[in-house]
Amino acid sequence: MKRLITIWFALWSCMLAVNAQKSTTPVAFDFYGDSVAFDFNKTQFVDYHSGPEEQKIQFFYNALEESHILEPAIASLNQYRQQHQPDDWLYYQLVRKTAQSISPKENNYIRYTLYKWYLMLKSGYSSLLSVHDNQLLFYIQSVDNIYNVPYRMKDEQQYVCLNYHDYGSNIDFDKNHFTALQLQVAQDGQKSFSYKIEKLPDFKKADYVNKNLQFTLNDFEYNFKIKVNPDVKTIFKNYPVVDYGLQFNTPISEATRASLIPLLQKQIKKMKVKEGVDYLIQFARYAFVFEPDTKAYGTEKRLTPEQTLLYDNSDCEDRAALFFYLVKEIYKLPMIVVVYPQHVTVAIKFEKSFGDTIMYNGVAYTVCEPTPQARDLRLGELLPELKKQHFDVAYAYKP
Repeated sequence: MKRLITIWFALWSCMLAVNAQKSTTPVAFDFYGDSVAFDFNKTQFVDYHSGPEEQKIQFFYNALEESHILEPAIASLNQYRQQHQPDDWLYYQLVRKTAQSISPKENNYIRYTLYKWYLMLKSGYSSLLSVHDNQLLFYIQSVDNIYNVPYRMKDEQQYVCLNYHDYGSNIDFDKNHFTALQLQVAQDGQKSFSYKIEKLPDFKKADYVNKNLQFTLNDFEYNFKIKVNPDVKTIFKNYPVVDYGLQFNTPISEATRASLIPLLQKQIKKMKVKEGVDYLIQFARYAFVFEPDTKAYGTEKRLTPEQTLLYDNSDCEDRAALFFYLVKEIYKLPMIVVVYPQHVTVAIKFEKSFGDTIMYNGVAYTVCEPTPQARDLRLGELLPELKKQHFDVAYAYKP
């Protein structure tokens, strides 16, 4: 009898193992040229059908901890991070896509947000949740200055909201009081989230498209055909307004750089430095249509240099960022970003200053206006109405 029981138990265990294997579904998706894959056991799926209530979210968290259902997904995320070392913003886009593959946003928004929150917790980021009625806001700890999304303070640390855009970026916090949830969770590290972008993904060549840029200088029309990647729009779709130092130093993807910089270098090869800088100013001014962000996009945006190349419309901040990038890439001249109440421009330290200058730390920087104006400004000429206005130097670049 004992032998029969042993045999029966062994057969039963094998059947459970077979059923577990059958219930495990491989999940795979492309993430900007890289394949991400992991196994997901559907029979252990932790569901959530309630409103964002503290007790029920705590139960949801505990269930995920006990089921270990997300361990393969977390292992895949860690593998990607070790192999590619993405910036935090890009890594969060990967977490979003992972959560979407497990719990689609359109099926259950609260559950999707909770899966994102859990994955970021397990990735070592300090976070918190706050609720009002059926609204659930997800915050991440960050020391960066962010200007167009809400934040909360906890233990003298700043937490920035990651999903404000899902509510139309339009919540009246004076009328709607959000309560931070007091959840008992294991903090796997205390990593601060940074919005700094130091590199972009290695996009597939097939994902790039051609874009024609043209402008006229001295009655001659210049035409450039460059490579741009629409995926850049997706990556930065919900990227907040950040400090100018972060915006201006965001790099350009390799294929776009390789299609643009040599073309510009060819044009300015025989020019003196001042002439070459002036050529880059004309490019930044007239190769794109000027349009205020609020009119073009309905809200304030600070486009990165590559976004400025990608979008058809841009304003002064965006052109200043692109011009800054081009001068940094081609000439490596010291520069400052000069911010007025209603305008942003760039000033450069040439070997010898000339024209209108901005003094910074005892050094004269020549104004270089990369935005089109009612009158075509010369190199070293500041808008007359700005000469008596207060300004701040928001960022200084030293090669």
